[in-house]
Amino acid sequence: MHRTIIAALVLALALALALALAAGPSLAQSITLKGASGQTATITAAEIAALPRTSFTLDAHGTKHVFAGPLLIDVLAKVGAQKGTALRGPGLAQAVVVTASDGYRVVYGLAEADPGTRPNRIILADRADGKPMDAKDGPFRLVVEGDLRPARAVRMVGDIEVVNLSRPADAKASPHPQAPTQ
Repeated sequence: MHRTIIAALVLALALALALALAAGPSLAQSITLKGASGQTATITAAEIAALPRTSFTLDAHGTKHVFAGPLLIDVLAKVGAQKGTALRGPGLAQAVVVTASDGYRVVYGLAEADPGTRPNRIILADRADGKPMDAKDGPFRLVVEGDLRPARAVRMVGDIEVVNLSRPADAKASPHPQAPTQ
């Protein structure tokens, strides 16, 4: 009887481990955000899913996929990123560094993410072709509408940071009006 109990416990533990490994990305469905002023936030899959959503078709290596998720600029608002008419002056010298869990990194200008600045959208996709992102690409993938090849599409997004590239002297010398601080 003792052996039966031990065998049952070992089997239950093995089953639990197999389920956890099969779940893969669902165990870490959050992204760390850092704003240009140093503020940080962790955004969960549920919070990402609750943001306004958009979708578009992207050709990835000869195969068309429909990606869906919130605009990157809406995600970055969680750490104070400006958008629309507030994005001007020194804000135009901010970059967005997106890092994947495998270390792959891509940099975008903050204004590239703002639909008030350019028509092509950048989204943090959590769905592809109507389904959650698979373990190979997800749980989150940053995709850029209009790119001719998907080199700037970051799969397995783990961290997103807004970096201020302006220098203090730039703000004083700029003939452009400064954005109001919030």
